[in-house]
Amino acid sequence: MNPLGMMELGKKYSKFKEQHPKFGMFLKSVANKNLKEGSIMYMEFKDVDGETYSANIKLTKDDLEFLEMLK
Repeated sequence: MNPLGMMELGKKYSKFKEQHPKFGMFLKSVANKNLKEGSIMYMEFKDVDGETYSANIKLTKDDLEFLEMLK
């Protein structure tokens, strides 16, 4: 990603954190629980029409390394 794209991403991330403060607290809480290989991350999305989409991910060693880098 180019430097300007990184700056724009930083601005959008700051705005997202400001608008959704509980999301960051949730992620920090989960990260502090010592995630382990084989843990399952479940996601759900409900659109404005009420349709629900969901997925789950069984975390691998590579996933955990990536999540650690994001900290």
